[in-house]
Amino acid sequence: MSKQFKIIMGFWSFVDVLLLAAAVASIVFSIVERKPDLMTNIALSTEHLNAGLIMGVVLLASWIVSIIAVLSPTASVTGFVLLNWMLVLDVLAILVVGTSLWYFTLHIEDNYLAAWQSLSNATKIQVQDKFSCCGYFMPNDSTAAIGGFCANQTFINSLFNATSTTENACITDLTGFGEPMLNQVFTTYGFMAVAISLFLASLCVIHTRREKERFRKIDAKRGGGGFV
Repeated sequence: MSKQFKIIMGFWSFVDVLLLAAAVASIVFSIVERKPDLMTNIALSTEHLNAGLIMGVVLLASWIVSIIAVLSPTASVTGFVLLNWMLVLDVLAILVVGTSLWYFTLHIEDNYLAAWQSLSNATKIQVQDKFSCCGYFMPNDSTAAIGGFCANQTFINSLFNATSTTENACITDLTGFGEPMLNQVFTTYGFMAVAISLFLASLCVIHTRREKERFRKIDAKRGGGGFV
């Protein structure tokens, strides 16, 4: 029983550390990526970063509960039961954040169009100068900002290619930068494996603790003769 319990607790502790790492990673990423950066600020919206921050806080709260649970008397399983309810909440949070990112990438061109249209002309000009492009879907569409590389309307019109309408437009560069970043963030789905593993490990701890307490009571009734 003792050896089995040590193995269970060893695995539980390992996964609990992973939960802490996931929480810290989510929080740090959501805070750090708010720094002023031309392309990152376009690729990741405030809503994305807020969702990541909330998910990180929820994961961190679960880790705190896990520490309280493991420090509780060995006869008590209340902390682990509460932890498992928290882990269910974690799974739901991860599912919501991951699915929202997945859905966003399915319509990435239209979503980045909305982001592009919300930019000031000064910011659009910075992007157009960075990639030597004009406009979003087409270089001479209504979203182009005149200035810098896109010096005037005559020059912008000269960039249009009727055979390949997106040539010299910014859509390829914007989605080319944003999609890989979103795909990396999308790996937060992997946090679900951590939450589920800790849930299952906690069930094992609950079962083992209850079994040990049952044997202890039986042993006590027999006069402490070493039943276990």
